[in-house]
Amino acid sequence: MAVNVRYMTLQRFKDKSVLISGGAGGLGSVIAATFITQGAKVGILDSNIDAINLILDKYKSTGSVVVGRQVDVRDSKLVDQSVAELAQSLGGVDVLVAAAGGSLGTPRDLEQITEIDLDLVLDVNVKGTFNCAKAVVPYMKKSGGGCIITFSSIGGRSASPVTGVAYAAAKAAILGLTRRLAKELGEFNIRVNSIAPGLFLTNRLEGMFSEMSESEQAEVINAIPLGRMPSLQECADPVLFLASSEASYITGIVLDVNGGRMMPN
Repeated sequence: MAVNVRYMTLQRFKDKSVLISGGAGGLGSVIAATFITQGAKVGILDSNIDAINLILDKYKSTGSVVVGRQVDVRDSKLVDQSVAELAQSLGGVDVLVAAAGGSLGTPRDLEQITEIDLDLVLDVNVKGTFNCAKAVVPYMKKSGGGCIITFSSIGGRSASPVTGVAYAAAKAAILGLTRRLAKELGEFNIRVNSIAPGLFLTNRLEGMFSEMSESEQAEVINAIPLGRMPSLQECADPVLFLASSEASYITGIVLDVNGGRMMPN
């Protein structure tokens, strides 16, 4: 969870309240750490209570405001309750990073994907993003604005050799959800944008990548013009950009973070 030292002196999010779904995961925890170092009060929503507690223990003696709730983002009532509790603890909600999702250990190949796999991936990614976004909107309206950042993927933007149909469908759907939210919430000064990462090797994806053949791995690396795999920090930094005042006139877009592997027109 190392945070780039160049940000240690910045306080772009001082006194801002940030909620991060999936905030105790590999990528989510790096995003949370970066917000914390830049002065934010952070609320973590995650299904893994042990991972949440590790983060809370790390920051409890630092003076940073970090709180967490165990939640299954598919459960709208539990999401509403958890967001209400975190909003009360943090004094509102200025930013939501809806990072909960992924392929969730489901198979990549079509013949191996079951209905249960499909439901799990669609529900956590799409329904979970919807539930979290809907839950924070009243707090953002009350405070006069805010920012929602959703997580799509290069797998939802083009055919990926790493992830399967269920994941691709879910991440493509999140782009439509993002654009519609941006259209509907703009009048309330709520910006909604999406991040579409390439292959960032969290523990989950690193296992999937390591199981690929050497030729498949080479195909992935050779398709990246920058010629290397990224650090998790290189995904966290663009998230914070979209959440910052530097992106105050940006809404309804998808920011591709993939080293040039996909270059849309």
